[in-house]
Amino acid sequence: MPVSRASGVDRRLFLTSLLGVTAAAAGLSGCAESSAAAGSEGASTAPLADKVPAGTSLKIASYQNVQQLQFKLAKLPDPPFKVSSWLNIGAGPDVINAFRAKSLDVANNAGIPPIQAHYQGFDAKIVAINITRKPNYLFATKPGSDIRSIAGFKGRKLAFSQGQAQGVVLLRALKKAGLAYDDVDLVPLTSNQFLTALQSGQVDIAPLGNTQAPAYLAQYESKGARTITTDVVDLLNLLWAPVSVLNDRAKAAAVAAYIPQWAQGQVWQYEHPDVWNEEFYVKTQNLTLPQARAVTALANKPLFPPSWTEAIAWEQETADLLAEGGFVKKFDVGTLFDHRFEGIAAASVPAEYRK
Repeated sequence: MPVSRASGVDRRLFLTSLLGVTAAAAGLSGCAESSAAAGSEGASTAPLADKVPAGTSLKIASYQNVQQLQFKLAKLPDPPFKVSSWLNIGAGPDVINAFRAKSLDVANNAGIPPIQAHYQGFDAKIVAINITRKPNYLFATKPGSDIRSIAGFKGRKLAFSQGQAQGVVLLRALKKAGLAYDDVDLVPLTSNQFLTALQSGQVDIAPLGNTQAPAYLAQYESKGARTITTDVVDLLNLLWAPVSVLNDRAKAAAVAAYIPQWAQGQVWQYEHPDVWNEEFYVKTQNLTLPQARAVTALANKPLFPPSWTEAIAWEQETADLLAEGGFVKKFDVGTLFDHRFEGIAAASVPAEYRK
């Protein structure tokens, strides 16, 4: 089936309808006690409970079962709450839908899904930050393509997901190359459609994660597909949760208790690349060991900042970039951060992993 395409103002209207209801800014209010805006109207500013009440449970996203595997291999202690379900879910639009359906309490995403949720009028907050310094994505061409640089994207069809990290990486790459949005044809897709669109030639370029590229090249490099690397990074890897969850004193305490394990699992993975290559990439992702090692060589050292100042500035830059293209309305991203949780991740890891 052909991929639907749109351009100019019509494209932006199409993207809006694709990703959610017509944008309406949620009512937001600041907290006088905080130097940053503290949250959406009705968002709790009550101190976090010191202990998770008995019987508390969380529904947690774990894309490709990464969290469970990290916790198992790292032999982390059981959390002081029940995980009622682990959801194999990762794409930002899917996470937002699960939040709306109340089938998910906390998720791990990049910086753009919380912006998209706000644009759709859904209240959610960022509760933990991991800074990424090296690119997690590169650009793959369709088989037989003659594109060899970002400059070659002009006039081409580019896979674009407004609500995911891949989307903002593409926009930042275009801006750095001096290309306007109207210089290219942005094809609205979700990331799980990118490979099919590339394989069929329905798009010329798609952003792929470092973990996806080896398998794609193994199949299509002989047919003229290639990858184009850049130094564009997506700075934020974060945990976030709906305000309705964070307003629940018991669940908020459980989220606070989950954050250290989330951080420690990533540190363990980074410090044990050989084990992770075998147990995750080879056994669950069907990569060869050399492919797994190539992916791991690009891995970011996890960095958990005690202060969210840099993260907020980056998130504002991202939101402004989207607003410039007419994809969202301009707003103050400080409202997306729940500062009650600031510093929890940093305090749970060795000093070398604190930004």
